[in-house]
Amino acid sequence: MASQPVATAVASNPQLSTLANAIKTAGLTDTLNNAQNLTVFAPTNDAFNQLGQSQINALLANKTQLTQVLEYHVVPQRLTPQNLAGTHKTMEGQNLTVTGSGEDFTVNNTASVVCGNIKTKNATVYLIDAVLTVPSSTPTPAAT
Repeated sequence: MASQPVATAVASNPQLSTLANAIKTAGLTDTLNNAQNLTVFAPTNDAFNQLGQSQINALLANKTQLTQVLEYHVVPQRLTPQNLAGTHKTMEGQNLTVTGSGEDFTVNNTASVVCGNIKTKNATVYLIDAVLTVPSSTPTPAAT
């Protein structure tokens, strides 16, 4: 994965096939591959499966909401395990909070990092065991 840009690297990892499909559906492949110095909290297939197939399908059918959810999993800076803990502004525009240290980190008190500090050409990836929920401080526009 180290020689590939992040969206391409995600697509090559069988544990992240649902995320790769979501990135492609949202039209974020080029955005993520061309950005520099990202941190991606990548929900595994098991994390998406916890949502249930009907919720996954609804998310994939609403490009605006899908893009918002995916961008909430991306921090526009490279975070190492040493500076992972803290509050970070996401690509989506709101903050997420990482707690923990060493090899034991939790994102927004809901998702645990199951594998982390994976280097790609332009990002550091942390696999997480839950899909993060975007705080609802701004109303999501209804699908038309």
